[in-house]
Amino acid sequence: MTITSRDLARKKLAGQRIAMLTCYDYPNARWQDEAGVDVIFVGDSVGTNILGYRSEHEVTLDDMAHHLKAVRRGVENAYLLVDLPYLTYETPEQAVESASRLADLGADGVKIEGFCPDVVEGLAAAGVEICAHLGLNPQLHEKKTLRAKTAAAAAQLISESLALQDAGAFLIVYEMVPEEVCRAATERLAIPTIGIGAGRFTDGQVLVTPDLLGMNQFELKHVERYEEFQERAVRAIRRYAEDVRSGAFPAERNARRMEDGELRALQEMLALLD
Repeated sequence: MTITSRDLARKKLAGQRIAMLTCYDYPNARWQDEAGVDVIFVGDSVGTNILGYRSEHEVTLDDMAHHLKAVRRGVENAYLLVDLPYLTYETPEQAVESASRLADLGADGVKIEGFCPDVVEGLAAAGVEICAHLGLNPQLHEKKTLRAKTAAAAAQLISESLALQDAGAFLIVYEMVPEEVCRAATERLAIPTIGIGAGRFTDGQVLVTPDLLGMNQFELKHVERYEEFQERAVRAIRRYAEDVRSGAFPAERNARRMEDGELRALQEMLALLD
C-alpha cells in the first residue's frame, strides 16, 4: 500500500516514528522500498554525493528530474519526496512551475528550504504537498553549524514552524538544531517533524544514504554508520583487478561454450580457410 501524507500525519498521532532516507537511483530505491522506509527522498545532496559538485548550488532542476525518474521506477510503497533545487522557487509562481514539472514525473511532494510562507501558500493553493526545511539550510548557509542555539533564535524557529504549518506545509525537516528546540516545536505542531542532526525528539529521522552506508570518509556526529560500503567495495574491486592481471578471472566456470556439433563444424570451416 502506498504511503500518503495522511498516513504520515496518522503516524505522528499514533506516536509511530517515521523513517526517511535520501535516494538518487533505481537500485537504492528498490532496496529502501523493500526495507520499509516511509519517505524516500530525492535530495539535492545528490550534487555533492553522486555528481561530484562542490555544493548544492550547482544542482539544477534537470538534475533533480533525471534522478527523480530513476527513483520513481523503484518505489512502490514509500512516499516519494523531492527537493526543489537552489533558485527554482524564488517566487510562488516559479515554485509552482518547478514543482509541477517534478510532480508530473511522479513526485508525491516537494521540499523547500528557509522561511518562505508565501511560497508555501502558493504551492498549497496549486495542490502541491510541501515539506519545509528549517535550521541549517545547505542551499542558504555556507557554514555548516548548529542553528537556533539561543533562546531568541529557538523561539523564532518555533514561531516560523507554526507559520509554515498554517501556510500549508504537511511536514517539516529540522537540520542541525538542538534537540530541546526540536522537542518543543514537535510538541506544538500538528504536522510531523523530521530531524537530521537534531536529536531524539522529532517524529522521524532522515539521513543521507551514502553516510549511513559508509560510502564516503565523512565523520559526522549525527550519523550512525550501519555499513562500510566504501571499504568493502574497494577491497572487492582490488581483488577483481588482481584476478584479471593474474589470469584467475575469468575462470572456466565463467566461460560459455559452443555445442560440440557446432564447434566441429566451425573447425572444419576454419580448416578450409587455413
